[in-house]
Amino acid sequence: MIVYGIKTCDTVKKAVKALEAAGHVVRLRDVRAEPLSPDEIAEFTEAFGERLINRASTTWRGLDEAARARPMADLLAAHPTLMKRPVIRGKVLTLGWDKAAQAAQGI
Repeated sequence: MIVYGIKTCDTVKKAVKALEAAGHVVRLRDVRAEPLSPDEIAEFTEAFGERLINRASTTWRGLDEAARARPMADLLAAHPTLMKRPVIRGKVLTLGWDKAAQAAQGI
């Protein structure tokens, strides 16, 4: 199971802890240290659409209008922390750590 996020994100930490407690072997992939590949960006964009971009993030608020208008794939490649976290590749591909994502991952 792979959890994509950043290691300092509280939500990512909670997800990893809960998944490990449920018996899953978890690999945390810090997207700052190991950015998403173009194929991963395309896969996540296809799966989640516009929900993949966290428009409440500090990174998003720091972008000017021209930067915000760039294609989503370009934004994620240039600013990996714009990705809503976590994306979890487990039983299924999920976004976030709400009750639905937890249930989909068997928690």
